[in-house]
Amino acid sequence: MKTTKMLLGCALFAVGLGMSQAYAQTTLRMTWYSDGNEGEVMTDLLRRFEEQNKDIKVVLDQVPFKAINENLPVQLAAGQGPDLARVADLGGVARYMLDLRPHLKDPAYFETNFGPFLEWMRLPGDSSSIPGYMTQLTLTGPFVNKTLFEQANVQMPGPKATWEEWATAAKNVAAKVQAPFPIAIDRSGHRFFSLAITQGAKLFDDKGEPAVVDEGFKRGAQLVFDWHKNGVMSKELWGSVAGSAYRGANDEFKNAQVVLYESGSWQIGQFDKTIGDAFDWVAVPTPCGPANCSGMPGGAALVGIKTTQHPKEVARLIEYLASENVAAEFYERSLFVPGHLGLAKKGLEYKSASPQGKAALKVFSEGVSQLSPVANKLQGYVHNRVIFNAVISRLGQAIAGESSLDEAYKRIEADVQQQIAERTKK
Repeated sequence: MKTTKMLLGCALFAVGLGMSQAYAQTTLRMTWYSDGNEGEVMTDLLRRFEEQNKDIKVVLDQVPFKAINENLPVQLAAGQGPDLARVADLGGVARYMLDLRPHLKDPAYFETNFGPFLEWMRLPGDSSSIPGYMTQLTLTGPFVNKTLFEQANVQMPGPKATWEEWATAAKNVAAKVQAPFPIAIDRSGHRFFSLAITQGAKLFDDKGEPAVVDEGFKRGAQLVFDWHKNGVMSKELWGSVAGSAYRGANDEFKNAQVVLYESGSWQIGQFDKTIGDAFDWVAVPTPCGPANCSGMPGGAALVGIKTTQHPKEVARLIEYLASENVAAEFYERSLFVPGHLGLAKKGLEYKSASPQGKAALKVFSEGVSQLSPVANKLQGYVHNRVIFNAVISRLGQAIAGESSLDEAYKRIEADVQQQIAERTKK
């Protein structure tokens, strides 16, 4: 009887101990979006983190990019955000980011390897916070369906070709092979500026204040407007959504309906997996304008959120994911240009990439050296999302025939001024 009681007592003690350990476990929620397979890669890395950190459980909430762009800021403003989030609108979300510096074992590692990109995550006047790390560095640029060029017996323009030369060639190819979209550009302010900056858009005045609509900007807007009128671009894409809503052409490109698709390096992993050998696709350098041949830099960062109840655990997780070996594995398996200076200098192997994928990564990596100072300044500007949204919304209205370009220009300037004032009022 005594033995039975003793065994029962031990069992209850063991159960109680197990329950207390379970209750001691911290749960972190991470909001995440994916362009390709990076959600699968992150799931694998989190599983390994949990094996090494039994006191932390991470719940990965995978959502569409639209939810990150539109819904997450509303949640954060209401104080109902997750513990961590992968975000692309770094300036817009900066006010909600947690400074991890007090909780990091080695803040200098982040400064050394992510320094220039940390500036994109900081509010004006902040020169020290470490909110997170770059899960990828991105660069805008075109993907071309090489097979369609070969079928049409049209020669692809060279590395320094202009936007106009590409438009002529793409329209020629589309006519011969009956492809519905000669050129597709993501309905995105960020993507539009990858064209406008080549045309000479300066975007800021001498004091560093937004001065969006100048002659270079107008040249870019006129090109997009005219392309929609003469059939180089289709209203079916930009006209399928309104306001500042994003619209990509991933599916159209994968289905061989697009000759040239202006998007960016984040598509490489997806295209490498989904297109396979259906047709030959290549990345080409950003077409040139009178000012330069610059794309737009960008990227997504995994950041801690201020409202978390577990800042130390958030810092421990980010420190693990940003560590050199783990970050290298993530970039290589996701086929991303690294947002880590040390790894960019060393180079990555991308063992899982096809020859097409590796060639595309090389083109985009080389494009970093072509970036205009204007492009870097716009990407680091805290209110850049205001500019992006105003431009795509008002330019979209002009393309849809709801306003003239001149009216769109006036509305863009008014929107930018008003929305920045609303953001900065105390």
